[in-house]
Amino acid sequence: MTSARHLTVHVYPWLKAGQMPAPKRILILVVILAVAGAGAWFGLLRYGATPADPGARNEQVLVVAPGMGINAVATLLHRAGIIHHPDLFRLFARTARGRHVIKAGEYRVSAAMPPSDILDRLFSGDVVLYRVTIPEGFAIDQIAGAVAQAGLATSEAFAAAARDSGLAKEMGIPADTLEGYLFPETYYFPATATPRKMATAMVDRFNAVFTDEWKTRATQQGFSVHQIVTLASIIEKETAHPDERPVIASVFHNRLAKRMRLESDPTVIYGIPDFDGNITRAHLRQETPYNTYRIRGLPPGPIASPGKESLYAALFPAQTGYLYFVAKNDGTHHFSATLAEHNRAVQTYQLGRRRKK
Repeated sequence: MTSARHLTVHVYPWLKAGQMPAPKRILILVVILAVAGAGAWFGLLRYGATPADPGARNEQVLVVAPGMGINAVATLLHRAGIIHHPDLFRLFARTARGRHVIKAGEYRVSAAMPPSDILDRLFSGDVVLYRVTIPEGFAIDQIAGAVAQAGLATSEAFAAAARDSGLAKEMGIPADTLEGYLFPETYYFPATATPRKMATAMVDRFNAVFTDEWKTRATQQGFSVHQIVTLASIIEKETAHPDERPVIASVFHNRLAKRMRLESDPTVIYGIPDFDGNITRAHLRQETPYNTYRIRGLPPGPIASPGKESLYAALFPAQTGYLYFVAKNDGTHHFSATLAEHNRAVQTYQLGRRRKK
């Protein structure tokens, strides 16, 4: 009968020698390390997929400053209770997500988000955007007020950017300011957007709307783009009724063709510093570059930002014989081809209204 000791020596002679062959030792070590590494890797992936608090409902705003790295961000998130184990967060970011740069800005994050989603948001630059709506007919100071109300910049800072002659030249605008070219629309800007970047985005939008076909049309009409924008801004301020814009445009085109003064109250108002809302005869007699009761032709530049419809009306006016219009006090206007008819309309809609009051 063979003893157990004899069997052991016979079957595993390398144990008696107290040595394991090097290839086998390496293989076992590799297996052990692989098993441990796989466990650590799956544990790290499980961490990345597990929210710190799945029941959390409130989002917080994380402010990432320019140049802030993953170490600082992990610390901020941990202090805010958004993640557990900041060291694991850093390790997960560097291994499972590779080498990425965190973009500066404001981010909405929640403890109900797994770390993987938080990192995706940070790496993609999915920042909080602030809505700014610029109505048609707003001038620079009004647009600056809208930007300030959105919390993106002070009105003074934005107005300064919009009146920067260097920026106007850079944007190809033949004027010292961006007046008229800050296209009225709804914009979404991150908190990191500077006044200059916001103003540039508005001008870029204008350039997208004012197509090459429109530029050709302006030339065919005998106007520069700047003159069309100026005329469109006056049309914009004269009426809020879309149907009237082409007719208002026809009046101004007809008057320009006859070398008549435009006599537009909004241009007078634009040239009055600190206008109090009450236009007087003295204002109409005041000599300013924008007083179209005193100058012939168009003023030197736009008086507000016209919308697409007003730009179109300036380029494609209605074909009429009208030379005059007067407000009917219901938001619309009465149009006349002769001065006599216009005077009667003034008696009816303006002087008659005053007598009734």
